[in-house]
Amino acid sequence: MSEREDGYVLSKSPCHLLHRAQQLAADRFGAADITLRQFAVLAAVSGRSGQTQTDLVNATGIDRSTLADMILRMEERGLLSRGRSAEDGRAKSVALTAGGRSALATAAPRARQADEAIMAALPRGKRAPFLETLRALAEAADEPAPDVKPARTRKSSPKKKKKVAPRAKKARR
Repeated sequence: MSEREDGYVLSKSPCHLLHRAQQLAADRFGAADITLRQFAVLAAVSGRSGQTQTDLVNATGIDRSTLADMILRMEERGLLSRGRSAEDGRAKSVALTAGGRSALATAAPRARQADEAIMAALPRGKRAPFLETLRALAEAADEPAPDVKPARTRKSSPKKKKKVAPRAKKARR
């Protein structure tokens, strides 16, 4: 690969290579009723029902607002249900529905096959170090970067807040 005028070489860029690796994972997971990220949420919830959305942010690495939107859409599809958390009445707990268990059971073999295909692309001696490296990167993602603002997640369309008319005060009788 030739070097660009600015000296940036994609084939030597960890950011670019990680993106390409993520594309491989998504391609191997295949077209499904759920995405890899939705699968991660279902798998995390199945590991411990009743987790709060904050617990799921920590378990999946999906940012809070994106996860809240995902859970809402997954709840509308009948994959998840939400209720009050037993530990914190202000928080919502998340649980799998029968539809969520079914979607997880259907997608789990595809996820395993995707994992196997990714690992098969590596020489045997590099597989364990590769997983350790990915774990280290995942742990590093949980730590705030010192002088860098986190990237904004891309949303399909910005949501505008609805203007709400002020409530009239009720007359006392």
